[in-house]
Amino acid sequence: MLLTPIVAAGMLLSVHARTVVPGGQAINLWRLGMAGEEHGSTLTTRATDATFPQYNFTQPLDHFSNTGFTFSQRYWVSDRYYTPGGPVIILDSGESSGTERLPYLDTGIVDILANATGGLGIVLEHRYYGASVPAANFTTDSLRWLNIEQALADSANFMANVKFPGINEDLTAPGTPWIYYGGSYAGSRSAHMRVLYPELVYGAIASSGVTYATILDWQYYDIIRQFGPTDCIHQIQTTVYEVDELLSDAKSHTPIKALFGLANLTHDQDFVSLLAGPLGDWQDKNWDPAVNSDDFANFCTALGSPNDTSVEIAKGISVNAATINYAIYVNQVCQEKDGSTADDCFGTFDPTQYQATDLSQTWRLWQFQVCTQFGFFFTAPPDPKQPRVISKLLTLDYAKMICEFAYPPGQHFTVPALPNITAVNSIGGLNIAADRLAIVDGQEDPWRPNTPHSDIAKKRPDTPLRPFKLISGAVHHYDENGLSNRTAEPPVIQEIHSQEVQFVQAWLSDFKQSKSGL
Repeated sequence: MLLTPIVAAGMLLSVHARTVVPGGQAINLWRLGMAGEEHGSTLTTRATDATFPQYNFTQPLDHFSNTGFTFSQRYWVSDRYYTPGGPVIILDSGESSGTERLPYLDTGIVDILANATGGLGIVLEHRYYGASVPAANFTTDSLRWLNIEQALADSANFMANVKFPGINEDLTAPGTPWIYYGGSYAGSRSAHMRVLYPELVYGAIASSGVTYATILDWQYYDIIRQFGPTDCIHQIQTTVYEVDELLSDAKSHTPIKALFGLANLTHDQDFVSLLAGPLGDWQDKNWDPAVNSDDFANFCTALGSPNDTSVEIAKGISVNAATINYAIYVNQVCQEKDGSTADDCFGTFDPTQYQATDLSQTWRLWQFQVCTQFGFFFTAPPDPKQPRVISKLLTLDYAKMICEFAYPPGQHFTVPALPNITAVNSIGGLNIAADRLAIVDGQEDPWRPNTPHSDIAKKRPDTPLRPFKLISGAVHHYDENGLSNRTAEPPVIQEIHSQEVQFVQAWLSDFKQSKSGL
């Protein structure tokens, strides 16, 4: 698997994350990076000392018309368990450098499945990410081949034609069973590969796979509201509703922004976007202490316990203690430095901030996919009666503004006014299903509303042929990483890993029987 604030299927960034662009300005990455998975990626895992050989596979720039151009797609191989006749376990790296996924090849899900099946482990880097870059820059025109159709065709071409160095056997599909795994955005790709290329992908696991693209993705925050610590959510809501009310009154408008150290931030939407930033840290929680982020827990601790204390911040203007604590936290993590103004640091309404298109501007990649096909625009709920933990000022117009600023029309491609989410949802959306396609999601994952475990999706049984697993208490693709000492994993993680091994082994047994004519 996975924000505008941008992630996807990747991936939310902390409120204080910033990147410097030419001219000395800074882009507020809460609006510019997801994984999105994610998406600065929140999909990071433990560091590993294991060395896996890196190879390159030649791909056409365009699978559907002959441009004459090709590029090198990176992949990594683990043969530590491989025995002749074994399957290939491939992990899609999604919207990040493939190097960030190598821990999954060492102790995570690829290692687990390869060990259990005598398989060859692979991490395949996605076009445009890491070093698998087919363009000289990231302009609108140069990014026009960054879409799900081309990227899925990359994987299919790789599976059907790759020759692994040092291995004499022909391991191409369909002669060899390939098991495709992905988490978050890559999880949607895993499901899509099984549906669109069933002759090549024998089995697939979509972990937190965001198979349902949306324009208004207000439910991301609503999962946090539902499953976050009760006291913390109370404090957040108290502040959000109070801030919205005070911003609407000319008398209290400046004092409330001044309380947060942002009196000079021109646009109220940028102000409330920063207040929403810490909520993105929920996605960074993980069962493994070496991977887990404590940022959300620390944020909740800073907000304190609910009480009725009222504090005057200007003559005749008082706020709840929750808002005071929230302001203290924001003042600590959002600071103007080096003579920069608040707008320099946190403003997002200046189109010139987004114009750099050199290859160092990697934030442009997932954001381009968001703007063209996935949406995932994080907004307040469209129903004003729906409880919320973010400001009502976070609207669609604000969320999609970056699409208009960052990707001006090129000579050959124009970003649509709204993403073409039909390109994603027509493959199956919430109801995507196939034999030997496993759906694995986290109960508390803010991306769950975009997966087949959404509350509005059709209910389905959990069977060995079509596994449908919901991990209790889990957030984002909790099954993807693992420990070298499996017994040290929490019971719920040991259980899901055991179940994945069991159904993959059953699939492979069926493959062998079909080949033997039984």
